[in-house]
Amino acid sequence: MENLIDELLKGNKRACARLITMIENEVEGYEDLLKEIYKYTGKAYVIGITGPPGAGKSTFTDKIVKLLRTHNKKVGIIAIDPTSPFTKGAILGDRIRMNDLSVDKNVFIRSMGTRGSLGGLSNATQAAIKVFDAYGCDYIFIETVGVGQSEVDIVKTADTTVMVMVPGLGDDIQAIKAGVMEIADVFVVNKADKDGAKKTSIEIDMMLDFKKDWEFRPPVSLVISESGEGIETAFDDILKHKDYLYKSEKIYSKRLERNKLEIKEIVHRKIEKLVNSIEATQDVDKLLIKTITNEIDPYTIGEKIYKSITK
Repeated sequence: MENLIDELLKGNKRACARLITMIENEVEGYEDLLKEIYKYTGKAYVIGITGPPGAGKSTFTDKIVKLLRTHNKKVGIIAIDPTSPFTKGAILGDRIRMNDLSVDKNVFIRSMGTRGSLGGLSNATQAAIKVFDAYGCDYIFIETVGVGQSEVDIVKTADTTVMVMVPGLGDDIQAIKAGVMEIADVFVVNKADKDGAKKTSIEIDMMLDFKKDWEFRPPVSLVISESGEGIETAFDDILKHKDYLYKSEKIYSKRLERNKLEIKEIVHRKIEKLVNSIEATQDVDKLLIKTITNEIDPYTIGEKIYKSITK
């Protein structure tokens, strides 16, 4: 394992891939690896790309990363795909749209399935970011699954969150709904050659007008990712937000909050594993059958498990 970390720090792509796989599969000792890696992190800038299904997030990410490569930046991409609740498999097809980048030695694309995690991300996302950071990436992009109105985990993970929208998703009421529309630092209206793109842009601007005390008002740009039109403007908007975070020093409070949330998630996962092991040893399935006949209630079972954890 020490050899793997040494190779990672030297920029070995295979070591990077192996470490992320070990973390995803939660092999024995993976947390010790992360503890060792942590001291080499904190340099990369994390950009979240989110938006509804079919908005063109992968194509947009592909074009932004190609722009960064012209500036000789090393880039990591974490592309999250939904895992089937039935087969437990994931297509992991986002990287197909970034096929040109896969042969670039300074771009690392890692596809991940959500594996039942809600919120648009995978449970291993935070850990994978740390591996990419230690690997020497200047920028790390996280492309979420196609999100609805409440999958907002990306805002807890990224320094800058980009919301990719497309025309034709609904009326102006849709644009002002709470949740996913409130998390963006930068808005991009993709497929701007389609009817209604300008209208969508205006509706987003109107939504932003509801709040008067912006320290950084999220910019809105029109993009045609397929052709690359508007990509430079969109990336300039991302850099403006990055400059704002560093000049205002909000980047530090944002990352502190991220670490706080990660600690909570680590504790929650440990408790969940403990609950699962208790359920197995105490034969909770037999008790569950009694809930159907009302011989016992779920609250009593829950209390029994809780006491087993806290005793």
